[in-house]
Amino acid sequence: QVQLVESGGGSVQSGGSLRLSCAASGYTYRSYCMGWFRQAPGKEREGVAVVAGAGVTSYADSVKGRFTISQDNAENTLYLQMNSLKPEDTAMYYCAAGSKEELRFWGLECRVSDLMEPEKDLDAWGQGTLVTVVS
Repeated sequence: QVQLVESGGGSVQSGGSLRLSCAASGYTYRSYCMGWFRQAPGKEREGVAVVAGAGVTSYADSVKGRFTISQDNAENTLYLQMNSLKPEDTAMYYCAAGSKEELRFWGLECRVSDLMEPEKDLDAWGQGTLVTVVS
């Protein structure tokens, strides 16, 4: 069973940076789609960035060029480096994972644009870490 624990959230000034970490266990990175999702108050959960293994990544348009997702497979840790943060980035950020094989069974690929119902599409979730960007 995949277990995920996020850390690294906090409050930062607009234009600042944060790095989120997700310690993962119980999975094989080559077989899993892993990513970061966020949910702002009153809004639906949305994809931020995902990695399909072997460095294949995809990003939401709103964060392209500002956020970078990466994996340290030796440490079983997923990261999200967030630069040039904006107040609209304020949200609870979640780390999530799901089997790529299972996604394909449902006709999905490990891409932000495919994972439109992330809580349904991916079955392992962390508890979330809050990011607040103040102007």
